[in-house]
This record gives sequence, C-alpha cells and structure tokens, in this order.
Amino acid sequence: MVLLAMGITMNSLTGLGASAIVSVPFTVSEATGLSFGDLTLIVYILFVGAEFVIMGKKSSWTYLLQIPLSIVFTRIMNLIKAVLPYESGNLPVDLLVLVIAIILTGVGAAMTVDMALIPNPGDGIVASISARSGRELGLCKNILDLCCVCCSLIIGAVMGNPLMGVGLGTFISMIGVGRVIAVFNALARTGLRRMAGLETAEQKA
Repeated sequence: MVLLAMGITMNSLTGLGASAIVSVPFTVSEATGLSFGDLTLIVYILFVGAEFVIMGKKSSWTYLLQIPLSIVFTRIMNLIKAVLPYESGNLPVDLLVLVIAIILTGVGAAMTVDMALIPNPGDGIVASISARSGRELGLCKNILDLCCVCCSLIIGAVMGNPLMGVGLGTFISMIGVGRVIAVFNALARTGLRRMAGLETAEQKA
C-alpha cells in the first residue's frame, strides 16, 4: 500500500500530469487549489459505490472497509507529497522519476489485489470489473485509466484548459501501470499467493 501511495504521489510530482487513475481529482485540485488527497478520497468513495453496482448480488459488505482504508491511504499520500523534496523541471530526471512511479504503482496495485486484502478502491474497482467481465486485471486497469483520462480532459476543458491535470506522464502511466501489473502477475502472482497460503486455501475450498 505504501508503494502504491508513493507511486501515485511521485507521478503527480513530475510535472508531467498525474497517474491516470487519480487524474480527475488532480485536475480539480489544480483548478481549485483544494487538497489532492481529500479530492482523491471523494473519488475513492465513488469507486466503492461503483463496485456494489458492478458486482450486484455478488457484492460484499467488506467493500465498505475500503472507505476507512482510503482515509488512511490518502493521508499517507498527503504526507508523502509534503516530505518529498522533489522539484520537477528537468525532463530527463522527470521521466526517470515517472518510470519509477509507474513501477511502484503497478507493483503496489498488483500485490494489494493478489494478497486478497482490503484493496485500495482504485484497485478494488479494477478487480470488480475483472471478476465480472472475466478479463485480465491489467487490461481492465488500462480501460479504467482511459475512462479516467477522458473525464479529466472534459473537466479541464470546462475549466478552461483540457490539459490542466493531464500530461505526457498521464498517458504513459495509463499504458504502463496496467502492463506492469500484467508482467508482475505473470512472473510473481502464483508464487506470492502460494507463499501466503492463498493458493492452497483456494484449492482446498
């Protein structure tokens, strides 16, 4: 979870646009000056509601546990943003930080979902879409990211600048995070779940 928070926050600090999944609250934050973490919390609560709609009768009350988790998670994001001394402006360095951010985000998201713990709502909604559609988790992540970026462009356009919270880094992360999840799961998911006893438990069930 900390890796995920670091990845999302570092992405926003590059000056190349926020990570796609949080591009909507980042765009609103840039336009209004409101807290990025607080706006992200609002979006995460909406994601939890969407999970109930997507899963229908297969929904679980445990989805609601994502809300207190989101409160802690977004406070960690605010803390990381406050303590990281990074200043954007050097494109090669910004791109390097972006790559690190994408890797951290993808690995953090994959590990959280794979361990069957309470997920971050951004990952929980992806897992719900994947479970309902039968599609691979990384692909569902790419699709949701695309939807978020489109919403950010629309919100930015209404506020006078379509690219207010969207940049090169947003589009790179939109593709990159989903692919990192897919590669990580292909290489490590089975082994991690076996080490955690999750594969054995599922087989016995």
